[in-house]
Amino acid sequence: MAFKLHFTCTCTYQTFATQVAQIPMHEFKSNGIQLQLNVLFGSPLDPPPLDTRQRDSPLNSLSISATDQSLKVAGHRQARDGKPSPLIDDAGRFYKPLQDDDRGSKEVAFYSSFSSNTRVPDHVRRLFPVFHGTQLIEASDGSGLRPHLVLEDVVSSRSHPSVMDIKIGSRTWYPEASEDYIQRCFKKDRETSSLSLGFRISGLQIYGNEESRLWKPENKLVQNLSAADVKVVLKKFVSSNFPDDPNSDPDCSFAASVYGGSTGILAQLLELKAWFEDQTMYHLDSCSVLMVYEKEKLLKGERSDAEVKLIDFAHVTEGKGIIDHNFLGGLCSVIKFISEILTSPDECTTKVCLQDSDKNTNDSENCTTEGM
Repeated sequence: MAFKLHFTCTCTYQTFATQVAQIPMHEFKSNGIQLQLNVLFGSPLDPPPLDTRQRDSPLNSLSISATDQSLKVAGHRQARDGKPSPLIDDAGRFYKPLQDDDRGSKEVAFYSSFSSNTRVPDHVRRLFPVFHGTQLIEASDGSGLRPHLVLEDVVSSRSHPSVMDIKIGSRTWYPEASEDYIQRCFKKDRETSSLSLGFRISGLQIYGNEESRLWKPENKLVQNLSAADVKVVLKKFVSSNFPDDPNSDPDCSFAASVYGGSTGILAQLLELKAWFEDQTMYHLDSCSVLMVYEKEKLLKGERSDAEVKLIDFAHVTEGKGIIDHNFLGGLCSVIKFISEILTSPDECTTKVCLQDSDKNTNDSENCTTEGM
């Protein structure tokens, strides 16, 4: 299936006059695990110096015992391949184990840079998890102390969140990667919808009408969906009928409340798109968009609290004055799929999804596709 993305953007080129200098590495060591953080100055990915508030914060104590802090495994992002799982606490924080290689240090560098970057507007900053620093805590697998990113917990603070994790970009490898890594990523991009659509669904959980009913298909199942199946899943995500029922078509009952409106998911994605049409500081290779809402609240007549957050920044590279077309193209593709669900009468078995969507879908018209 041929697929093209068209969008209009203006590239702003920048040069970095500051010479990049490398100072000695900072190391975390525990149980044979060594994480080396290269602290670089003169780059948009530099970790900022630790200020007084950070030094005084309990988040920067030497270590935390999982028992002492009532930490528990984050259910929506389980460990893979025997690796430690992320943890959460009762204070609304998410503890992500840092990877042992340079991916861990790159993610710390990005969060440190982004959280202190005054060129990032507030309305864009809120689309990223709040960064609370790093912390040495007991790993979930009992392997000992391990450095963790401490972030805002976007999901677990909700009662029954429906969550979709979408990996953005037709290319998920980063330029500095090894040839072996690039080939593995390219194979997966080609076998999933990444190459054809510019994104792939990499994780999903949807609550049904009853609290006890949860649809959480295996990641491999949703990652290998065709373009038509991707649209079906995006419709199931905002439907009242239970998603695993093969005899019922998704009704899109909650599309207007979740995707549409001035504060819905589409509006938030369009804010992100507008920024990526201009920003040239970062290239977010293999980054994901997390979409979250609470169906139970909608069933009670309340607001859905639909929210978009960008996550997973282990492969961020410097923009060097060039727009991130890989991320922007994939984001435009997601926007097009969602706007079609909101505006096309034949997309849903109910027309509830058409209300309150005109303004946002008009704004998304310059994200177009051909050849579907």
